[in-house]
Amino acid sequence: MPDGPAGVASGPLPGRAAGGLRREWAPAFAVDVGATLGPHQRGHHDPAFRVERDGTVWRASYTPEGPGTLRIRSGGGVVEGRAWGPGAEWLLDGLPDLLGASDDPDGFEPHHEIVRRQALLRPGLRIGRTNRVFEALVPAVMEQKVLAEEAWRAWGYLLRRFGEPAPGAPAALRLRVPPPPAVWIRIPSWEWHRSGLEAVRARTIIGAARVAARLEDDPAEARLRTLPGVGVWTAAEVRQRAAGDPDAVSVGDYHLPGLVGWALAGRKVDDDGMLELLAPYAGHRHRVTRLLGSSGARPPRRGPRLPVRDYRRF
Repeated sequence: MPDGPAGVASGPLPGRAAGGLRREWAPAFAVDVGATLGPHQRGHHDPAFRVERDGTVWRASYTPEGPGTLRIRSGGGVVEGRAWGPGAEWLLDGLPDLLGASDDPDGFEPHHEIVRRQALLRPGLRIGRTNRVFEALVPAVMEQKVLAEEAWRAWGYLLRRFGEPAPGAPAALRLRVPPPPAVWIRIPSWEWHRSGLEAVRARTIIGAARVAARLEDDPAEARLRTLPGVGVWTAAEVRQRAAGDPDAVSVGDYHLPGLVGWALAGRKVDDDGMLELLAPYAGHRHRVTRLLGSSGARPPRRGPRLPVRDYRRF
């Protein structure tokens, strides 16, 4: 078979088959599809992302060629992708990247026992990339300074209201394609309110939608942070998913410093303390936080959980 991305053995170019386009890809490294794609799911009821009981992943995206649906199955060292809609071929072309073919773990060296152990336990955890910057930016903005459940509620409402049915997906999945930038710009103010999203984050998304084409051409952190309402945390969250950046640290995250501090030093730390602990992993700091996130190491919870707010009542 011909060489694929990053020297990975790849199947033939996508071919037409019953039920959309089909591609088989045999990666030369271990791939845990669920763990690698997990960050792209915005809650268990994400209309653009579904996981079946057998581990099959469905993902809807608005590609440069239009709406598309991607189904991913793996087994026996082979990943099978099927795709539907105008964006089908684009999605299948990007399947290896999505599953981490461009991820380069060379130079990653565990300096803590928990990191070494997790790296051995999760060899298939890769840092993949979608190459869709605006599509990663929208839910990241929604998640700014709120509980995830609040953001996921807004994401779900707006996709069901303004996204189109995912082509080729079974009706039972109720999969929706995230709207393109032009649609986000036209969403009325009352619909943002009904979603539970306040005006500040809505304006940030609309402003980003107006320059979405330029974002796709230049997803660098510096470019992202020129957008009003986009700071270091949001830029990192976008780069992790859209660009597959293994070093993008979500500075400003409510939970991450506590997780890193507890796992690596046995104590809770702030952002500065987290960056100090992660300094030996320069180039792979996001990779380390992903590994720690799967370790189960958490600081003890003190006090009640924060309530989920509902801006629709304001």
